[in-house]
Amino acid sequence: MSDIARHPAPPFVAVVPARLASTRLPNKPLADIGGKPMVVRVAERARESGAQQVLIASDAQAVLDAAIAHGFEAVLTREDHPSGTDRLAEVAMRYGWSDDTIVVNVQGDEPLIDPSLVRDVASHLAAREGCAIATAAHPITDPAEIFNPNVVKVVPDARGVALYFSRAPIPWARDAYQPHWPDVAAMPAPAAPTAVYRHIGLYAYRARFLRTYPTLAQSPIEQSEALEQLRAMWHGERIAVLITRDAPLPGVDTPADLARVRKLFGSSA
Repeated sequence: MSDIARHPAPPFVAVVPARLASTRLPNKPLADIGGKPMVVRVAERARESGAQQVLIASDAQAVLDAAIAHGFEAVLTREDHPSGTDRLAEVAMRYGWSDDTIVVNVQGDEPLIDPSLVRDVASHLAAREGCAIATAAHPITDPAEIFNPNVVKVVPDARGVALYFSRAPIPWARDAYQPHWPDVAAMPAPAAPTAVYRHIGLYAYRARFLRTYPTLAQSPIEQSEALEQLRAMWHGERIAVLITRDAPLPGVDTPADLARVRKLFGSSA
Protein backbone atom coordinates (compact mmCIF):
# COMPACT_ATOMS: atom_id res chain seq x y z
CA MET A 1 0.00 0.00 0.00
CA SER A 2 2.56 2.59 1.06
CA ASP A 3 6.01 3.51 -0.18
CA ILE A 4 7.72 3.31 3.23
CA ALA A 5 9.98 0.44 4.18
CA ARG A 6 8.25 -2.33 6.09
CA HIS A 7 9.11 -2.42 9.78
CA PRO A 8 7.42 -4.12 12.72
CA ALA A 9 4.49 -1.98 13.79
CA PRO A 10 4.99 0.01 16.99
CA PRO A 11 2.54 -0.50 19.84
CA PHE A 12 -0.55 1.54 19.07
CA VAL A 13 -4.22 1.85 19.94
CA ALA A 14 -7.00 1.99 17.35
CA VAL A 15 -10.16 3.90 18.25
CA VAL A 16 -13.28 3.69 16.10
CA PRO A 17 -15.49 6.74 16.80
CA ALA A 18 -19.09 6.17 15.78
CA ARG A 19 -22.00 8.62 16.00
CA LEU A 20 -25.42 7.09 15.63
CA ALA A 21 -26.93 10.28 14.18
CA SER A 22 -26.48 10.69 10.43
CA THR A 23 -28.50 12.90 8.12
CA ARG A 24 -27.84 10.93 4.94
CA LEU A 25 -27.86 7.42 6.44
CA PRO A 26 -29.70 7.06 9.78
CA ASN A 27 -28.23 4.59 12.30
CA LYS A 28 -25.23 4.16 10.02
CA PRO A 29 -22.89 2.42 12.52
CA LEU A 30 -25.48 -0.33 13.05
CA ALA A 31 -26.22 -0.91 9.36
CA ASP A 32 -25.99 -4.62 8.64
CA ILE A 33 -23.14 -5.71 6.38
CA GLY A 34 -22.98 -9.44 5.83
CA GLY A 35 -24.56 -10.22 9.18
CA LYS A 36 -22.57 -7.77 11.30
CA PRO A 37 -22.99 -4.06 12.10
CA MET A 38 -20.81 -1.75 10.04
CA VAL A 39 -18.95 -0.46 13.10
CA VAL A 40 -17.98 -4.05 13.94
CA ARG A 41 -16.70 -4.59 10.39
CA VAL A 42 -14.52 -1.49 10.83
CA ALA A 43 -13.24 -2.69 14.20
CA GLU A 44 -12.34 -6.05 12.68
CA ARG A 45 -10.21 -4.30 10.07
CA ALA A 46 -8.57 -2.24 12.80
CA ARG A 47 -7.78 -5.41 14.74
CA GLU A 48 -6.16 -6.92 11.64
CA SER A 49 -3.78 -3.93 11.56
CA GLY A 50 -1.93 -5.25 14.60
CA ALA A 51 -3.25 -2.67 17.06
CA GLN A 52 -2.61 -3.72 20.66
CA GLN A 53 -6.04 -2.38 21.67
CA VAL A 54 -9.15 -1.66 19.62
CA LEU A 55 -11.89 0.50 21.13
CA ILE A 56 -15.26 1.54 19.76
CA ALA A 57 -16.21 4.98 21.09
CA SER A 58 -19.79 6.14 20.71
CA ASP A 59 -22.44 8.37 22.23
CA ALA A 60 -25.10 5.66 21.77
CA GLN A 61 -25.62 2.67 24.03
CA ALA A 62 -26.93 0.64 21.09
CA VAL A 63 -23.54 0.95 19.37
CA LEU A 64 -21.74 -0.12 22.55
CA ASP A 65 -24.05 -3.11 22.94
CA ALA A 66 -23.31 -4.21 19.37
CA ALA A 67 -19.57 -3.82 19.94
CA ILE A 68 -19.57 -5.83 23.15
CA ALA A 69 -21.78 -8.54 21.61
CA HIS A 70 -19.06 -9.06 18.99
CA GLY A 71 -16.19 -9.13 21.49
CA PHE A 72 -14.93 -5.56 21.21
CA GLU A 73 -14.15 -3.13 23.99
CA ALA A 74 -16.43 -0.09 23.93
CA VAL A 75 -16.64 3.24 25.74
CA LEU A 76 -19.58 5.64 26.06
CA THR A 77 -18.67 9.23 25.22
CA ARG A 78 -20.46 12.55 25.40
CA GLU A 79 -23.08 13.44 22.78
CA ASP A 80 -21.90 16.99 22.10
CA HIS A 81 -18.52 16.38 20.47
CA PRO A 82 -18.18 18.49 17.31
CA SER A 83 -15.68 16.09 15.70
CA GLY A 84 -14.19 12.62 15.90
CA THR A 85 -10.95 14.15 17.21
CA ASP A 86 -12.82 15.61 20.19
CA ARG A 87 -14.30 12.19 20.87
CA LEU A 88 -10.82 10.64 20.78
CA ALA A 89 -9.59 13.34 23.15
CA GLU A 90 -12.20 12.32 25.71
CA VAL A 91 -11.16 8.68 25.37
CA ALA A 92 -7.46 9.55 25.75
CA MET A 93 -8.14 11.51 28.94
CA ARG A 94 -10.33 8.78 30.41
CA TYR A 95 -7.81 6.02 29.72
CA GLY A 96 -4.83 8.09 30.88
CA TRP A 97 -2.53 6.93 28.08
CA SER A 98 1.08 8.11 28.30
CA ASP A 99 2.09 11.14 26.22
CA ASP A 100 3.77 9.08 23.49
CA THR A 101 1.01 6.50 23.11
CA ILE A 102 0.03 6.38 19.43
CA VAL A 103 -3.72 6.47 18.85
CA VAL A 104 -5.13 5.86 15.36
CA ASN A 105 -8.55 7.25 14.50
CA VAL A 106 -10.26 4.69 12.25
CA GLN A 107 -13.50 6.23 11.02
CA GLY A 108 -16.57 4.15 11.81
CA ASP A 109 -17.87 4.30 8.23
CA GLU A 110 -14.82 2.70 6.59
CA PRO A 111 -15.59 -1.05 6.53
CA LEU A 112 -13.15 -1.54 3.62
CA ILE A 113 -10.18 0.26 5.20
CA ASP A 114 -6.90 -1.50 4.48
CA PRO A 115 -5.41 -2.76 7.78
CA SER A 116 -1.90 -2.20 6.40
CA LEU A 117 -2.66 1.49 5.89
CA VAL A 118 -3.74 1.79 9.53
CA ARG A 119 -0.51 0.12 10.62
CA ASP A 120 1.65 2.20 8.27
CA VAL A 121 0.25 5.51 9.49
CA ALA A 122 0.97 4.46 13.09
CA SER A 123 4.51 3.45 12.11
CA HIS A 124 4.97 6.72 10.25
CA LEU A 125 4.18 8.73 13.35
CA ALA A 126 6.37 6.56 15.56
CA ALA A 127 9.34 7.29 13.28
CA ARG A 128 8.85 11.08 13.44
CA GLU A 129 9.41 12.28 16.97
CA GLY A 130 8.90 15.94 16.06
CA CYS A 131 5.37 15.37 14.79
CA ALA A 132 2.19 15.14 16.85
CA ILE A 133 0.07 13.70 14.04
CA ALA A 134 0.50 11.49 10.99
CA THR A 135 -1.87 11.06 8.09
CA ALA A 136 -1.78 9.77 4.50
CA ALA A 137 -2.20 10.99 0.94
CA HIS A 138 -2.00 9.64 -2.60
CA PRO A 139 -1.26 11.31 -5.95
CA ILE A 140 -4.09 12.43 -8.23
CA THR A 141 -3.94 13.66 -11.82
CA ASP A 142 -7.58 14.00 -12.91
CA PRO A 143 -8.46 17.71 -13.04
CA ALA A 144 -12.02 16.86 -12.01
CA GLU A 145 -10.61 15.60 -8.70
CA ILE A 146 -8.03 18.36 -8.34
CA PHE A 147 -10.68 21.07 -8.73
CA ASN A 148 -13.34 19.27 -6.66
CA PRO A 149 -13.73 21.08 -3.31
CA ASN A 150 -14.89 17.83 -1.71
CA VAL A 151 -11.46 16.33 -2.45
CA VAL A 152 -9.03 17.69 0.14
CA LYS A 153 -5.49 18.29 -1.08
CA VAL A 154 -2.26 18.47 0.92
CA VAL A 155 1.17 19.88 0.09
CA PRO A 156 4.06 18.30 2.03
CA ASP A 157 7.55 19.72 2.38
CA ALA A 158 10.86 18.00 1.54
CA ARG A 159 10.73 16.08 4.83
CA GLY A 160 7.18 14.88 4.28
CA VAL A 161 5.63 17.30 6.77
CA ALA A 162 2.40 19.03 5.76
CA LEU A 163 2.70 22.63 4.64
CA TYR A 164 -1.04 23.11 4.09
CA PHE A 165 -4.33 21.32 3.48
CA SER A 166 -6.97 22.84 1.24
CA ARG A 167 -10.12 22.21 -0.73
CA ALA A 168 -8.59 24.37 -3.46
CA PRO A 169 -6.28 22.97 -6.18
CA ILE A 170 -2.84 23.13 -4.53
CA PRO A 171 -0.15 23.49 -5.63
CA TRP A 172 -1.39 25.69 -8.46
CA ALA A 173 0.34 24.49 -11.64
CA ARG A 174 0.56 27.94 -13.20
CA ASP A 175 1.81 27.03 -16.66
CA ALA A 176 -0.62 24.11 -17.01
CA TYR A 177 -3.73 25.72 -15.56
CA GLN A 178 -3.51 29.44 -16.27
CA PRO A 179 -4.05 29.29 -20.06
CA HIS A 180 -7.34 27.42 -19.53
CA TRP A 181 -8.68 29.11 -16.39
CA PRO A 182 -11.56 29.36 -15.56
CA ASP A 183 -12.61 26.52 -17.91
CA VAL A 184 -11.93 23.72 -15.44
CA ALA A 185 -13.18 21.05 -17.85
CA ALA A 186 -10.32 21.93 -20.22
CA MET A 187 -7.61 21.73 -17.57
CA PRO A 188 -4.82 19.28 -18.39
CA ALA A 189 -3.19 17.09 -15.77
CA PRO A 190 -0.23 18.93 -14.23
CA ALA A 191 3.11 17.85 -15.66
CA ALA A 192 6.03 16.67 -13.55
CA PRO A 193 7.57 17.86 -11.29
CA THR A 194 4.23 19.19 -10.05
CA ALA A 195 2.50 16.63 -7.82
CA VAL A 196 -0.99 16.93 -6.40
CA TYR A 197 -1.89 14.76 -3.42
CA ARG A 198 -5.34 13.88 -2.19
CA HIS A 199 -5.57 13.70 1.57
CA ILE A 200 -6.76 10.39 3.05
CA GLY A 201 -8.73 11.07 6.23
CA LEU A 202 -6.90 8.61 8.47
CA TYR A 203 -4.97 10.02 11.43
CA ALA A 204 -2.53 8.78 14.04
CA TYR A 205 -2.05 11.01 17.08
CA ARG A 206 0.21 11.15 20.08
CA ALA A 207 -1.96 11.02 23.20
CA ARG A 208 -0.29 14.21 24.42
CA PHE A 209 -1.77 16.11 21.49
CA LEU A 210 -5.22 14.57 21.93
CA ARG A 211 -5.38 15.83 25.50
CA THR A 212 -4.33 19.28 24.31
CA TYR A 213 -6.65 19.49 21.32
CA PRO A 214 -9.87 20.53 23.14
CA THR A 215 -8.03 23.50 24.66
CA LEU A 216 -6.97 24.89 21.26
CA ALA A 217 -9.02 27.76 19.89
CA GLN A 218 -10.47 27.38 16.42
CA SER A 219 -8.35 29.04 13.75
CA PRO A 220 -9.48 31.29 10.88
CA ILE A 221 -8.09 28.93 8.26
CA GLU A 222 -9.89 25.98 9.85
CA GLN A 223 -13.15 27.87 9.71
CA SER A 224 -12.59 29.01 6.12
CA GLU A 225 -11.67 25.57 4.78
CA ALA A 226 -13.85 23.53 7.20
CA LEU A 227 -10.82 21.31 7.91
CA GLU A 228 -10.12 20.60 11.57
CA GLN A 229 -6.50 19.51 10.98
CA LEU A 230 -5.70 23.13 10.19
CA ARG A 231 -6.34 23.98 13.84
CA ALA A 232 -3.37 21.84 14.85
CA MET A 233 -1.14 23.45 12.22
CA TRP A 234 -2.29 26.96 13.20
CA HIS A 235 -1.12 26.27 16.73
CA GLY A 236 2.28 25.03 15.61
CA GLU A 237 1.81 21.25 15.56
CA ARG A 238 3.46 19.28 12.75
CA ILE A 239 1.66 16.66 10.68
CA ALA A 240 3.69 13.93 8.96
CA VAL A 241 2.26 12.81 5.60
CA LEU A 242 2.66 9.24 4.42
CA ILE A 243 2.47 9.09 0.61
CA THR A 244 0.80 5.96 -0.72
CA ARG A 245 0.58 4.80 -4.31
CA ASP A 246 -3.12 4.06 -4.49
CA ALA A 247 -6.42 5.50 -3.34
CA PRO A 248 -8.16 3.62 -0.52
CA LEU A 249 -11.52 2.01 -1.14
CA PRO A 250 -14.34 4.49 -0.44
CA GLY A 251 -16.30 4.62 2.79
CA VAL A 252 -20.05 4.63 3.39
CA ASP A 253 -21.89 7.96 3.35
CA THR A 254 -25.10 7.24 1.44
CA PRO A 255 -27.60 4.38 0.90
CA ALA A 256 -25.95 3.75 -2.47
CA ASP A 257 -22.55 3.38 -0.78
CA LEU A 258 -24.05 0.92 1.69
CA ALA A 259 -25.59 -1.16 -1.12
CA ARG A 260 -22.23 -1.31 -2.88
CA VAL A 261 -20.40 -2.49 0.25
CA ARG A 262 -23.10 -5.02 1.08
CA LYS A 263 -22.68 -6.50 -2.37
CA LEU A 264 -18.95 -6.94 -1.75
CA PHE A 265 -19.76 -8.85 1.45
CA GLY A 266 -22.39 -10.95 -0.34
CA SER A 267 -25.26 -9.32 1.53
CA SER A 268 -28.31 -7.32 0.50
CA ALA A 269 -30.09 -6.83 3.84
